[in-house]
Amino acid sequence: MKSVASREASKLLCRFNGANRGAFPTQPFKSSTVPRQHVRRQFHNSPNLKVVKPYLLADIGEGITECQVIQWFVKPGARVEQFDPICEVQSDKASVEITSRFDGVIKKLYYEPDDMAKVGKPLVDIDIQSEISAADEALLNGSPDKEAEKTSTNLANQKEQSIEVGRNDTQTVMGDAPPMVPPPNLSPEPTREQSKLERHPGKYASLATPAVRHLIKQLNFKIEDIEGTGKDGRVLKEDVQRRAESSKEKPGATEILSVPSLPLIQQVEDHVRPLTPVQNGMFKQMTRSLSIPHFLYTDNVDFTALNALRKKYNASKGKSERISSLSFIVKAISLALQQYPLLNSHLDTTTNPDKPQILIKGQHNIGIAVDSPSGLLVPVIKNVQAHSTESLAAEIVRLSELCRTGKFTSADLSGATFTVSNIGSIGGTAVAPVIVSPQVGIVGIGRARVVPAFGENGEIIRKEECVFSWSADHRVVDGAMAARCAEVVRSYLENIESMLVRLR
Repeated sequence: MKSVASREASKLLCRFNGANRGAFPTQPFKSSTVPRQHVRRQFHNSPNLKVVKPYLLADIGEGITECQVIQWFVKPGARVEQFDPICEVQSDKASVEITSRFDGVIKKLYYEPDDMAKVGKPLVDIDIQSEISAADEALLNGSPDKEAEKTSTNLANQKEQSIEVGRNDTQTVMGDAPPMVPPPNLSPEPTREQSKLERHPGKYASLATPAVRHLIKQLNFKIEDIEGTGKDGRVLKEDVQRRAESSKEKPGATEILSVPSLPLIQQVEDHVRPLTPVQNGMFKQMTRSLSIPHFLYTDNVDFTALNALRKKYNASKGKSERISSLSFIVKAISLALQQYPLLNSHLDTTTNPDKPQILIKGQHNIGIAVDSPSGLLVPVIKNVQAHSTESLAAEIVRLSELCRTGKFTSADLSGATFTVSNIGSIGGTAVAPVIVSPQVGIVGIGRARVVPAFGENGEIIRKEECVFSWSADHRVVDGAMAARCAEVVRSYLENIESMLVRLR
């Protein structure tokens, strides 16, 4: 009976398999009590890829194609947020602080301090960990030329491909996939607090002007080892000199210097250094100025009445409210330019070289040459005709302080219609100033000196005289007009009452 039942069960199983072939496995059914084993696969998502892209140096205006990297505020591995400062660069116009447009981690710096960075070229590589808008995507992928765009795109693709290596495939069973282990040469990313501590030991702790940085290189010092006494820890020239003096006071140096028969003579070898951004801008500007035929006119101006009035006014004022002779000079020149507006103009020779034209400027934007640690800078006092003598003095002090501390912007140095060079603050009497194109006039002021002179009755009197040296573009300004304008300025300064009654 048992064998007959077994044969009937086998026939039923074969019929069942034949009718459902392909739907179930065709293996013989061994026992109804054995559970069927199924292989289950689980789905998982690949991790979101971090976008590593080069951050390009954007156009900072004024036709600037390159600028010098002054200092970095970040290091590779530092985490940054939107609007965090990345670095500070200086062009021949101004000093600019570059900030981040994204949240992420800095991966690579393309330049060292003092290197010249190209506009439109990669500045840093940043691992972006925030959403990117269409405008930001265009900024990351855009460049001045197609070649730079291809380079940036290829670099970004290489970075993304390097991150994709080793990720799990979506069809792999999670239980069989080996755990992802970071390469041993990659250090863990620093926390946000650690990054901020590394980036901000002091906003200007390692900042100095190009002239000071060149002096540090000559003395083989490190800027990080010098304690800065400027604002926010800025390193000044006096700090470098103090460090040099302290290094000379090391044990053993006194004995060597005290030997009179063996004097120490420092051997200075020839060395080559590139032009600073300020020097580069001056080189280009003065090269253009050589094409201008200069007309030079000098005259002596009596400062006796002006200084008497100025000293009387300053006696009742604080140090910050005192008025210098330069503010009176600038105001007198502005009044004279109202009578001779041709000297307050620009000569346009580029729009149509065959037909040059004169653009008479309505506002008197007078540039003041300033001797700064970075070199010669010319900040501009805007709309001088609307200023009083007192407000001009405050504006001159403000602009001079910005130039000496390196905090000026390109707007502070642009738009001049006439220039005043106060070389007398350093020394000298007469000077042949060079016109700054496209302006047509400039005046150089020498140092005021006490000289003996004859009075109305032939007696010897004391005078304070200063030499004014005028230069005019002889292509559009004739000598008679330049001389008449200079005489008007001299008359205002020698008879200060006549200038005061014309003030508005």
